Amino acid sequence: MGDSNIKPKINSTDGKTPVLKQAELDYMKIIEQKNLERVQKLQQISKRNRITGCLIGAGVLGIYFYSINAVKQETFLDDFEEPVKVQQ
Repeated sequence: MGDSNIKPKINSTDGKTPVLKQAELDYMKIIEQKNLERVQKLQQISKRNRITGCLIGAGVLGIYFYSINAVKQETFLDDFEEPVKVQQ
């Protein structure tokens, strides 16, 4: 497929383990910290979005059930008498 973009694996069969420089290790720690902060921020945003969605849903359901209840209580058609038809 598109395997030419994949970097080759490090082969440690010669007994040597790849050694990272201290600057590379420090950079990895910085990146991990930034990623952790990003994940925590996204989790907070997700939590707030769920709360907002629940509140909006509760508002919609409240309006819906209020409307259904209000329509049930209307009685203006109960006393409606059909007009007498005039025959010609």
